[in-house]
Amino acid sequence: MAAMFGRPFTDALLNSGESSFTRFLEASFPVLLPVSRHTLSEDAVSAGAVPDQVPHGTTIIALSYEHGAILASDRRATMGSMISKRDIEKVFPADEFSGVGMAGVMGIGLEFVRLFQTELEHYEKIEGETLSVEGKAQRLAVMVRMNMVAAFQGLAAVPVFVGYDKGKGKSRIFGFDITGSLHEEHDFYSVGSGSVFARGALKKLYRPGLSETEAVRIVAEALYDAADDDSATGGPDLGRRIFPSVALITDDGFAALDAGEVERQVMEVLLARGYPYGGTQAMALGPE
Repeated sequence: MAAMFGRPFTDALLNSGESSFTRFLEASFPVLLPVSRHTLSEDAVSAGAVPDQVPHGTTIIALSYEHGAILASDRRATMGSMISKRDIEKVFPADEFSGVGMAGVMGIGLEFVRLFQTELEHYEKIEGETLSVEGKAQRLAVMVRMNMVAAFQGLAAVPVFVGYDKGKGKSRIFGFDITGSLHEEHDFYSVGSGSVFARGALKKLYRPGLSETEAVRIVAEALYDAADDDSATGGPDLGRRIFPSVALITDDGFAALDAGEVERQVMEVLLARGYPYGGTQAMALGPE
């Protein structure tokens, strides 16, 4: 951003004394905010069916377990009835001890993620300490609220936020709606077009005190169910070796789960369900 506007941007930022990077942009460089480039008129939306012409991503899942929480997603993005991308990433670190997953319009969602990451880094540099978990969630809620007009026109981006709370010794899950309303969730949460099917699986399989391995297996089951009934949610692609994105948020921080472990858990789900008919193909493709 500084390179785009040169010294005036740097001077304004250093002299602002504002701990919120988003509020600084709103006051001094509003053109850099995602909402300023994506808010469309009602006529433009109705005339061009814009929401069907931009990539959308689903499904995001958050699940608490014994030592923290899991944040996971499928890898598909759709554009209307078409698959626009098969291996998109929807789960990102927000800072060292938190992560965010984005469902909805991916262009807006990815800009939210970058802005949120900068917001948390800027606050820490100005204040000399990190925001509380609630403070981080509130800052993200403000960004979602700024996009409200576009969201009601079909261009919504809805996050799931997971942060490790050192004071409480646990990971906490926060959900949002398109108006920026913030709500803390307990045990598990899902968002996106496949969320209703994922949540059904989570309700049946979740129990307190899950181990990491058990929690990853439940997430794999939930994403499989979502993909089975929702065309916008991508299932495991064995030919291209595309599997869900899974991250752990614990007292050790944000860490992407090893891709081999994700694949192993997904293959076990496929085998348990007899994929495709009797499990022959899954056994041939699965890990030894």
